[in-house]
Amino acid sequence: MALLMSSPPLHVVVLLPVRDDWISAAELIASLDRTISASKSNVCLDVLMVDDASVESWLSTQFDFRFSVVRRVQVLRLLRNLGHQRAIAAGLVHIEAKMPCEAVLVMDADGEDTPSGALQLIEEFLQARGKVLVFAERARRTESLMFRAFYQTYKALHRILTGISVRVGNFSIMPRTYLGTMIVVSELWNHYAAAVFRSRLSFTMIPIPRGHRIAGSSHMNFAALVIHGLSAVSVFAEEVGVRLLIGTLSGSLGVVIGFAIFLLVRMLTNHSLPGWTNYVIGTLSIILIQVVTIAACFTFFMLSGRAAMAFIPRRDAPLFVKEVLNIYPND
Repeated sequence: MALLMSSPPLHVVVLLPVRDDWISAAELIASLDRTISASKSNVCLDVLMVDDASVESWLSTQFDFRFSVVRRVQVLRLLRNLGHQRAIAAGLVHIEAKMPCEAVLVMDADGEDTPSGALQLIEEFLQARGKVLVFAERARRTESLMFRAFYQTYKALHRILTGISVRVGNFSIMPRTYLGTMIVVSELWNHYAAAVFRSRLSFTMIPIPRGHRIAGSSHMNFAALVIHGLSAVSVFAEEVGVRLLIGTLSGSLGVVIGFAIFLLVRMLTNHSLPGWTNYVIGTLSIILIQVVTIAACFTFFMLSGRAAMAFIPRRDAPLFVKEVLNIYPND
């Protein structure tokens, strides 16, 4: 639902974490400008690209466009490579402090988050009167069969460990009123989407297909994907700890029941037990000791984690910022 033309435009800041994908980012911004302009939606955009310590430098000619709805393009340069999720966290902190707006649109800069999908998010955001965060739910993926197989395995493990299904990524639009909460959620430093779930802010999802990379190849390898998945799970460390604690205690109960059955058979019946029974008893004893040890470790881990000083993005993320540069319009 588009806003009435007599009303002021919806002011959206587009947050793009970038590491060397300057060609893709430039084309994405131009395509986003064309898509929003053609839709006749009453929207104006500022773009903040978070330069995650890129090796390659951008060229001013790459962003030499005549934009219709994009008013400003800035680059927030970081002192070191922090990774995709932490670059988003640093960008949100900067936006909250320095860039007035009504909403923040978080997208990948490589083109897999499409301009048409961004328009869908904006329209859904307007229909919700700007009251809730809107995620893009992945309706179709374009990766290889092997990647999708590993991804389905990760989703299953995530569901078992946290009780939450993995259905969304970073692609979303957030009301500015949420920024104050998000930037003091310590889990934001590890994973943006999981931090939204953790913060208990209201959100909704709409199905949006994933696009294709505009240029170059992905920097994400298998190890990086595993780290990304573990970062998402780590946000729910307490829930994971409780579930694993329950699992280990259940295992302990199973071992105790096994002992009880063995003793009852030996003491109350005349049945002779096989010779391998002693080996089974020994194995069960070892398992019981290990399970109890694991349960104790998880308990102490959760308690120490609650007492530790957390990383607060609002307070700590600016330490990693080098400078902010305006690249459009050319001052």
